[in-house]
Amino acid sequence: MSGENGIDPTARPSGSGCAECDAAGGWWFHLRRCAQCGHVGCCDSSPAKHATGHFRETGHPFVQSFEPGEDWYWNYETNELYEGGPELAEPVSHPADQPTPGPAGRVPADWAKVLRA
Repeated sequence: MSGENGIDPTARPSGSGCAECDAAGGWWFHLRRCAQCGHVGCCDSSPAKHATGHFRETGHPFVQSFEPGEDWYWNYETNELYEGGPELAEPVSHPADQPTPGPAGRVPADWAKVLRA
């Protein structure tokens, strides 16, 4: 795992939440950060799956969890999980006071049912 393989340790995250969900007023379950450009998108358990969409649009293969206390990586090209990898630019997660799912005020009361549908 290195810069030439889709990781830029200097790329800052695009924000504290999923860029597309924030723009559309949506919500997410967990967040993933593109290790190449810093785009923050929602995970595949989220209704919109924007992190995977970002990979499909850009070909950027690696994401890192953007959840507090997690530093694992996922490679979309090989479907491989890595327990860790290069340290990325701060911040390394969404704010600890941001709820999961999030963001506060946009998550439906029946969110767990929505995710199981």
